[in-house]
Amino acid sequence: MSLTAEELREIEQSPFKQDFPLLAQNPDLTFLDSAATAQRPAMVLDAERRFYETMNANPLRGLYHLSVEATSSIEDARAHIARFICAVDEKGKPQADEIVFTRNASESLNLVAHTLPQTVGLGPGDEVVISIMEHHSNLIPWQQVCRATGATLVYLRPNDDYVITQDEIEAKIGPAAKIVSVTHVSNVLGVENPIAAIAERAHAMGATMVVDGAQSVPHLPVDVRALGCDLLAFSAHKLGGPMGIGVLWGKKSLLNALPPFLTGGEMIDSVTETDAVWAPVPAKFEAGTQDAAGSYATDAAITYLEQFGMEALERRERQLATYLTDSLATLSFVQVIGPTDGSRHVGAVAFNVDGIHPHDVASILDMSNVCIRAGHHCAQPLLAWLGERSTCRASVAFYNDKADIDRLVEGLNTVWSIFHGRI
Repeated sequence: MSLTAEELREIEQSPFKQDFPLLAQNPDLTFLDSAATAQRPAMVLDAERRFYETMNANPLRGLYHLSVEATSSIEDARAHIARFICAVDEKGKPQADEIVFTRNASESLNLVAHTLPQTVGLGPGDEVVISIMEHHSNLIPWQQVCRATGATLVYLRPNDDYVITQDEIEAKIGPAAKIVSVTHVSNVLGVENPIAAIAERAHAMGATMVVDGAQSVPHLPVDVRALGCDLLAFSAHKLGGPMGIGVLWGKKSLLNALPPFLTGGEMIDSVTETDAVWAPVPAKFEAGTQDAAGSYATDAAITYLEQFGMEALERRERQLATYLTDSLATLSFVQVIGPTDGSRHVGAVAFNVDGIHPHDVASILDMSNVCIRAGHHCAQPLLAWLGERSTCRASVAFYNDKADIDRLVEGLNTVWSIFHGRI
């Protein structure tokens, strides 16, 4: 094993599981699917219930105290999220009006794909650059955009070590590029992409830089200023918040330039029989009643993470990913798909078992109360590029421990013995 004895001791047990009701109430459960959705700590569940019990009212639509409190809770959440991703001005003040609430990262990316091409005047002869690693949510929208506008979709591809090199960046992002949209962390390979370098090249070529942060914001300290991006999307449910809440951060000047995505109530300043004037950002992009309780609970989720520090949680998760990768490497019938260096995996580790379909692997593991993902992980072009139809995927979060991974290994040995009668 590549971890030291001290590092192994650090992940021997989890001091966090007691904070998560589902894990605390099911001590025999091994949950290794946090890349799909994280478990929720009690304080998040309590926050959502507290909203409905103490301030339930439609925000922005009333001057009475409940509505004012509901509105304040949303605005406080915006400011907290802005601080969390370092969307601050030169004095460190969070830029709350750069935070747009959506239903999930997919909706955030669709918002961008439906509005940004109009703003930059995308058309024939122009290029949209993405990577082969993209989740379908950051791939299909751009396919549709290019089909509608006549622009060309260009793919960044990693080398044999799963790295998008500087040579590849310079070869693929040229003067014709108007939009570059790349995942920060692959939901299959778990690798972190060089976003700052990609953004620097994109801006040098006059392109706008979009980042899918769904797999990075829950696991890494993210600084949108350091990344150099113009827009970033992520989901609350992957960082311990509720389902149904997404975030789109964007530079205010760009958000001001983008047209609305959805129209209706609350996103207008004024309306006549023949025209409408849009509300200022972020309200311009938040038509209708928003999930105020979800936003309030997302604020609580970030508070929970920050009490430990994202740097400390990242270190623990890299130790867990290293132990996971090293443990899988001890099984002769298992092939890890992606870097063999576990420290390069941000949460997710994909693998396959020789001659056994991933769906069978996942189903048999479930009989032992071990939860993993199996399939194409909404990244079919990546799997095709890798020469795979589907894979197993185990993904860790800070609340996992060494025993979770040991139970996975034990379960994989059981899978092999069921099919082969021996280990």
